[in-house]
Amino acid sequence: MLQRPWVLVKHVLLAAAFLAGVGGALADFGRPGTVRLATTTSTENSGLLNDLLPRFKAATGYQVHVIAVGTGKALRMGRDGDVDVVLVHAPAAEQRFVDEGYGEQRLPVMFNDFVFVGPPADPAGLRQATCASDALKRIAQTNSIFVSRGDDSGTHKKELTIWSEANVKPEGAWYREAGQGMGKVLQMADELDAYTLTDRGTWLAYRDKSRLRVAYQGHEELHNPYAIIAVSAARYPDLNHQGAVALIGWIRGPEGQHAVAAYRKSGEQLFTPSAGTLARR
Repeated sequence: MLQRPWVLVKHVLLAAAFLAGVGGALADFGRPGTVRLATTTSTENSGLLNDLLPRFKAATGYQVHVIAVGTGKALRMGRDGDVDVVLVHAPAAEQRFVDEGYGEQRLPVMFNDFVFVGPPADPAGLRQATCASDALKRIAQTNSIFVSRGDDSGTHKKELTIWSEANVKPEGAWYREAGQGMGKVLQMADELDAYTLTDRGTWLAYRDKSRLRVAYQGHEELHNPYAIIAVSAARYPDLNHQGAVALIGWIRGPEGQHAVAAYRKSGEQLFTPSAGTLARR
């Protein structure tokens, strides 16, 4: 029996829709997925990731979803299997993360350093400090306002280490714990005419809109290394491990390391690459 023309048209349309759906599904299947990256706020506040990640996507096809938090929270997200990879800056905490089986390998990416910034008049005399711990002692002795990240970030961990080495327990009205990222803390310190500890990358990104000035820098204890770690595929097999490995390989490879070295604010280099042939330390 011959089918009516409209029935034939209907069948053709259904077949076309089916093939289009299959084709779309196959295209999605072949397309790299999203990589979930937990990282410290400094990599975002500095603008570095906005420069690097479009390059990574162009090279690999992977989209990266960035979750910018303190290092402590970033590592907790890795422990919970909520992200595929972490990029952070607290070496001791990172090594524990790997040793406990949550991360596969701690791999260096770049470094900069921490600096103390404060009021231009420098009421605590940090410019005369002999070391990082002496800088904090001077702040405590003069009851100068200090704004702490207070968020278990890599910067906060470094600050607490220096207070411990200074044999000072920071407390009292002069010590303010913000529980915020680096950009917010710099804004608060500016408003309060206070001191704070910041990574140099974020400082250079915010410097031109702040009244604060660098009060102490250069001590080797203020070295600030960043490392990248894939979350364990054995512990969390459903993660996008392939995407994490792709990001690690790219950011530590020639293209990524050259991009890190080339990234600047106001003509100043924010980070120094520390993987491969570009590493200087």
